[in-house]
Amino acid sequence: MNFMKTTVAAIVMALPLAIAPAYAGGAKKDIVDTAVSAGQFNTLVAAVKAAGLVSTLKGKGLFTVFAPTDAAFKKLPAGTVASLLKPENKSKLVSILTYHVLPGKVMSKDIAGKKLQAASVQGQKISINATKGVTVDGANVVKADIATSNGVIHVIDSVIMPKS
Repeated sequence: MNFMKTTVAAIVMALPLAIAPAYAGGAKKDIVDTAVSAGQFNTLVAAVKAAGLVSTLKGKGLFTVFAPTDAAFKKLPAGTVASLLKPENKSKLVSILTYHVLPGKVMSKDIAGKKLQAASVQGQKISINATKGVTVDGANVVKADIATSNGVIHVIDSVIMPKS
C-alpha cells in the first residue's frame, strides 16, 4: 500500500499541471481543495491558512484565483514568505492574497484578445493582457480555466504584488 501511495505521489509531483485532468468531468472540489489536491500550491495553501482565508475560498463564491505555484513563491527574495506567514504580518499577507483574487468567475474566453484592468478583491486593479498568451501584472498564466465548484483557478508563474 505504501508503494502505491508513494508511486501515485511521485507521479502527481512530476506532472507540472496535474490538476486539470482530475476536473475534466466537472468541478466537484472548491478552490482550496483543488489547490491542495494539485500538490504544487503548498506555499499558497499555507499562506491562505495563515491569512484566515480558507473559509472564504471554500465558500460559495464565485471567485477567480490567479494561483502562484510553489516555484513562483521561490522567486521572492529569501525570507519573504517566512516573514509574511508571521502573525504580526497577517494584514499584509491578506492584502497580497486577496490581490490575486477577482470577484466572479472569469474564464480565458471572456478576456481573449483584450487588455484590461480588473478590480481585485483587495481593491486595487490588476492589469490583464490577453493579446498574446495571458499575463497578469506581468506574471504569465501557465494553465488557465481550472474549474472548481466555486470559481476558477488560473495558474501563474510569479507572485503578483499590490502597489504599496
